[in-house]
Amino acid sequence: MSQRHISFLETGRSKPSRYAVRQICEALEMPAAEHDMMLVSAGFAPQAADMSWSADVRAAVDASVDHVLEGHNPYPAVSIDRIWNLQKANESALKFFSEMGGAGQPNLLLEVMSPGELRDKIANWKEVTRALFRLLDLEVARRPHDQEGKALLQQLKSLPEVSDAIAHRPNEHPAPVVTIEFQVGDVSLRLFSLIATVGMSMDAMLDDLRIETLLPADEKTRQWFERFRTR
Repeated sequence: MSQRHISFLETGRSKPSRYAVRQICEALEMPAAEHDMMLVSAGFAPQAADMSWSADVRAAVDASVDHVLEGHNPYPAVSIDRIWNLQKANESALKFFSEMGGAGQPNLLLEVMSPGELRDKIANWKEVTRALFRLLDLEVARRPHDQEGKALLQQLKSLPEVSDAIAHRPNEHPAPVVTIEFQVGDVSLRLFSLIATVGMSMDAMLDDLRIETLLPADEKTRQWFERFRTR
């Protein structure tokens, strides 16, 4: 696509084709939801309107998510959307968050950052809050039309001590991986997370999907979670 043609599209002298919209979105690495917004703005139906091609794929992905969650026991694993709203959780995740005093909020970021028993058990809460907020901030930055994400950022900032945690900059050299450190009585648990997405998704709903698996960062934590195999 020539620079002249792009200039004409920007000024409205030319009307983009559906193909041109797709090329621009791919070049800018825009999420599928933003791609749909661009198509609608150009007068085309969004990709999400064509459900026939994706029904089988969505069913396969849903079954695969269940397989990953169940296979990750005895360690916690959850399925979330782009702004960390909980979709599914494996048995170990439900047990773990219950033992940690989780309030059962549907949004995991609100669950971790809101005052309460769960937050009190996170020994490095400021560090974890800063890292999680940055992840959400980067996600929202990729989606200019994501009003729900922007509203959640403001809601999190309004929670007690969250703004201070975000602004805090440690003096020491950062660790290669941020672990979540839970203090449960005399036991210290250290976990790190892996987040998976659906590769090369052009569907807004599938593009929103995230699977977060929590893994033990040391042998003591691994042994603590082994209890969940027999309970």
